Amino acid sequence: MCKNPLTKIPFFIAEISANHNGSLPHAKKLIKIAKKCGADAVKLQTYTPDTMTIKSNKLDFKIKGGLWNGKTLWDLYEKAQTPFEWHKELFDYAKKLKITCFSTPFDETAVDLLESLNCPFYKVASFEMNHISLIKKIAQTKKPIIISTGMATLKEIDLAFNTAKKNGSKNIALLYCVSNYPSKICDFNFNNIKILKERYKCTIGFSDHSTDNRVVAAAIASGAEIIEKHIALEGQTRGPDICFSTKGKDIKIYAKVISETFALMGKNFFYRSKSERKNLKFRRSIYAVNNIAKGEKFTRKNIRVIRPGYGIEPYYYERILNKICPQNIKLETAIRKNILKLLKLN
Repeated sequence: MCKNPLTKIPFFIAEISANHNGSLPHAKKLIKIAKKCGADAVKLQTYTPDTMTIKSNKLDFKIKGGLWNGKTLWDLYEKAQTPFEWHKELFDYAKKLKITCFSTPFDETAVDLLESLNCPFYKVASFEMNHISLIKKIAQTKKPIIISTGMATLKEIDLAFNTAKKNGSKNIALLYCVSNYPSKICDFNFNNIKILKERYKCTIGFSDHSTDNRVVAAAIASGAEIIEKHIALEGQTRGPDICFSTKGKDIKIYAKVISETFALMGKNFFYRSKSERKNLKFRRSIYAVNNIAKGEKFTRKNIRVIRPGYGIEPYYYERILNKICPQNIKLETAIRKNILKLLKLN
């Protein structure tokens, strides 16, 4: 499902969500641009308005504030849905382009549909992570499961994680997520990634609803192994998730931020690059600043700690002072390691 963060770049999921705007060709274009820009997978959302809510104009069912202010839940989901009848065509198209396609099911009927399409793994949305019967249904497929944790307490995450585990999931990943659209810099606490890693001993990723690429860089620096980001087409201005989606060529830039940040994290052991080590010559080392005859003592007048660094390290300066020089050494010559051997100091 995801790549080992110690050896591989984090797994990049391009989320199509509702940005297809009700157009199957548009949805295909989103899959194509995801592939072109370096995403590892594309993700759909699988539901109908009827599986999400009921058709009601009562205040309980009206959205107050935020991106979708004033809409009823039914109207939102009717507009935003990826119709069930599109799914096979989209899965087949992704397969043709050689990019993994999977989905977030929002109820048990959606899981049945996705199983018929051999969906390789599943995502549980933050708003569904307390939907225990859904998690059970997904876990019983024995396929990998990614659970997004926006808004959740650790107690709620415990319940979702343990439910998946008890019902057959052996490969569970959790995504740190801020369910605020778009998310602001002040909303994040990337220590949550470290806390989740320590608590659950599983793959931890990040679902990004921000509009600032510094956020994903911070997530990777904190150990995120999966990155999920909503995408849209170049110049696209409409779509339920458009204000926190990465568009067109910026998807490629986003993928580059992922790979470059990962590269900056480096190896899981203390390491210095070859390009840095070549500058050791600019350190200080011990040089003869006068001619020194064999049998003469090393003194503060005939040796000094100076740049460049071709001689033995300054550490040995005090140790060789007043020792008998074992060979002739010309002035402006580095004191080499063979001297240490002759003095029995190495």
